Amino acid sequence: MQKTKKLPLIKVSENKRFLVTESGEPFFWLADTTWELFHKLNTEEAEIFLNCRMKQGFNMLQAVALAEFEGLTVPNSYGRFPLLKNSEGKYDPTLPDLTGENEGEHYWAHVDRIIDMAAERGMYIGFLPTWGDKYNVLWGKGPEVFTVENAYIYGKWIGNRYKKTTNIVWILGGDRPLHTREHFEIIKSMAEGIKKGDGGSHLITFHPSGESSSSTAIHNEDYLDFNMIQSGHGRVNLENWKFVQSDYERVPVKPTLDGEPRYEDHPVGFKPVQGYFDQADVRQAAYWNVLAGGLGHTYGHHCIWSMNKKQEVYYPMTWDKAMTRPGANQMRFVKELMLSRPMLERIPDQDLVVVQYEGASRIQAARGNAYAFLYTPNGLPITAKMGVINGKKLIASWFNPRNGEYTEIGVFDNKGEKEFCPETAGRGEDWVLVLDSKK
Repeated sequence: MQKTKKLPLIKVSENKRFLVTESGEPFFWLADTTWELFHKLNTEEAEIFLNCRMKQGFNMLQAVALAEFEGLTVPNSYGRFPLLKNSEGKYDPTLPDLTGENEGEHYWAHVDRIIDMAAERGMYIGFLPTWGDKYNVLWGKGPEVFTVENAYIYGKWIGNRYKKTTNIVWILGGDRPLHTREHFEIIKSMAEGIKKGDGGSHLITFHPSGESSSSTAIHNEDYLDFNMIQSGHGRVNLENWKFVQSDYERVPVKPTLDGEPRYEDHPVGFKPVQGYFDQADVRQAAYWNVLAGGLGHTYGHHCIWSMNKKQEVYYPMTWDKAMTRPGANQMRFVKELMLSRPMLERIPDQDLVVVQYEGASRIQAARGNAYAFLYTPNGLPITAKMGVINGKKLIASWFNPRNGEYTEIGVFDNKGEKEFCPETAGRGEDWVLVLDSKK
């Protein structure tokens, strides 16, 4: 359905660790969870939001066709629904509501417009055909409408509708586990339908429930091109690097990333009395993820995913006020740092870390052939093992994740061990030690 700018399709890199464009250029996934984007925002609101995220360096928006917040029973901003009801009075995935196709006013026309608007701004859509409560309600409101049979039909339809749309990656699942054999078969059937409809031209991943990875249930499925983790919102200092490391070590090799970490301004453990995650939590999750081997990172804000329009205790601001929160503005620096050196050769390497800390202060390290990144979340000293990367001499610098600026430390012999002390320390005073081979 793409009518405007076409972006290059995304594929898995040759080493199976990252994503690249059709021409082989590194693609660092920097996403935002905008689950209710199609359902809650009108065109004008979507334009405001997309313009903001474009300026902040995001290149991916994760959004849902059949949304979580009563996406079947409550209409979008224009009073339109995604599905028609069948003869039994139930919403039917085989009956997308295309009433008014010529006028372009139906639900799917609005989805088309937003996808095109994203392409015009150089952004991709991590496209969920449905939220998970439509096949496993578990919590939420559903209703459950998918069967193995109609999941294939719906998948084929939506795959065919967007087969020529280059700026999408399919994300199955939608925050629900696969509890029964039928759940597995529904997802597999939908994936097969999508591949039939779009000719296999787009990548497919799976968005799991909290504190889990798609790899737990479906790593070996042929339709799964890369893994996605939801480390979730349950705990402060949740060690999302463990999920990434576990995926990284799996065979067959597939790329992975944290596709839903702790959200900025989200109540800790879903309880406002416990406080809210802030920019420091956001950055910690991001650098732990990418330096443990993540192909990119997904940011999230509690009032953006929900496209909240009313301030309250659980949702402390409206979506338009949430767009420029500090954590969102700082995510560009993650992408800029990861792309500043050869990304496709980067590997996690904890052998660089001589002195390790526990819990919230864990140092996470990765390197290429001639560079290394070592992240300290709370500004504690880093004792680095020299001689791991190439070069007789190394240039050491501090990279500030809060503003993206470098401060050169000096030039050192590339042998033995060397302690580096950041300029500041304490919660939220995080730093990345950057080591570069001196040419």
